Parts: sequence; C-alpha cells; structure tokens
Amino acid sequence: MMQTGLMADEGRKRRHFHVGLATHWSEIRNAQRLRWQVFVEEMGAFLNSPEPGVDRDLYDRWCEHLIVSDQDSGEVVGTYRILSPEAAKKLGNFYSDQEFDLTRLGHLRERMVEIGRACVHPDYRSGSVIALLWAGLAGYIKERGYDYLMGCASIAMRDGGHNAASVWHAVREKHLAPVEWRAFPRCPLPLDALTTEAAPIVPPLIKRYLHAGAYVCGEPAWDPDFNTADLLVLLPMSKVSPAYARHFLNGQTG
Repeated sequence: MMQTGLMADEGRKRRHFHVGLATHWSEIRNAQRLRWQVFVEEMGAFLNSPEPGVDRDLYDRWCEHLIVSDQDSGEVVGTYRILSPEAAKKLGNFYSDQEFDLTRLGHLRERMVEIGRACVHPDYRSGSVIALLWAGLAGYIKERGYDYLMGCASIAMRDGGHNAASVWHAVREKHLAPVEWRAFPRCPLPLDALTTEAAPIVPPLIKRYLHAGAYVCGEPAWDPDFNTADLLVLLPMSKVSPAYARHFLNGQTG
C-alpha cells in the first residue's frame, strides 16, 4: 500500500510527499526519531527508551509504521504506528490494554486494528500531512478488511488536567460509546478534582476522530509518562461519515 501526493500549503512552498508503510529499518528509525522530537523534546514526555533520541519500545517490532516523507528532503515528517489484530494476538495484548480494561471490546479484537504514536513534524502542521496519514490508514484498513479502528487519543496536561476534564464533559454528550463498548481507565483522571468552567480546547486529532464518526469509550486515563489524559476512541468502519468515506476511502488525498 503506497500513495503519493502533491500538497501546496506547507510553508508556502509546493512539496512532494510520499505516504506508505515503512519497508526499511532506516525508515522506522527516522519515524522513531521524529516521535522522540515531538513527544520528549517538544511535549516533555518521559520515555524509558533504551536509546536516547529514539522513541522505541517493545511494541515497535510488532507494529507496522505508516510514514509520510518529504520527497524533496527525504525527511520523515509524519507517522502512525499500526498494530494489527494478528500481531496483537501474538504479542498478547494491545498497547491500549496498559491504560484501559478492554473486556467489553473482547469480541471485537480479531477485527480491530490499533493505531497510536501519531505525530507530525512541527514545520508541517498545516493539515496536509495528517490528511495523508489518514488516507494511508484508510487504504490500509480497506485492503486488510478490518472493521474497527481503535487507539488512545491524548490531551496535554500542562494545566494540570483541567482542559482534559472539560474535553471529556464536552465529548461525552454526543460521542459516548454504547454501554457494551465501554472501556475503563486503569489510572483514572481525577475528574471530580478538576474544574470544567472554561471552554474546552479539543486537540485537532480528537476532532478528526469525532468528525469521522468515532466513539469515545469512557472516561480518560492518565498517562504519567507522557503526562497526558488519554481517551480511548473506537471507530467502526461502518459508521464512518459519508464525507470522510468519499475523501479518504476512495483514495482522494489532495
């Protein structure tokens, strides 16, 4: 699964991008370096990586790595980590199992692909790269025939978690999953101790999930390593909104 796109809005310069699954070790390493740059250097996460400057953990060898490369510079500028249900079964769990009790999603596991570690280089955040990543995800799921997309969507907690609590209260009104698809945080965010008076600032990636038709499966978990509040999102492919289906599932990337 490979696609290419020509986008015109990155830094006021026309750039050629390539999106697809990493096929070489060096491409995965570049994606891991980008993740370190974004999560550690920019966001202040504490990652127990065996190699400084590279975000690498035990899940990486089981995952496929979707990357967007700037073909002019050769730099990896966007990435998603994908864990197929087959790989998760061999590994013994999904990454999200660490943060949530997924018992009620057990019957979906064989048809559910997990995504995570999404990030885009700070110089490429006008929207083109994330659109290409989503087009790549859509192509992957369509080719493999999976029925559900799942992952942890993060909200920064630089303010102590108040905005995260506000986001939760906002999204649960319209986007809460049916009771049979609820997940329960292993380390819950202390919602009762947080104020929710300010208007929520919803991260762009969460907005994209919700606009596509995703459910939020329950209250947020606190991830102390990343210092984020994580919402578990579940997107049934049968529920993808018509606009997203036309734009991404039909391979229209720009």
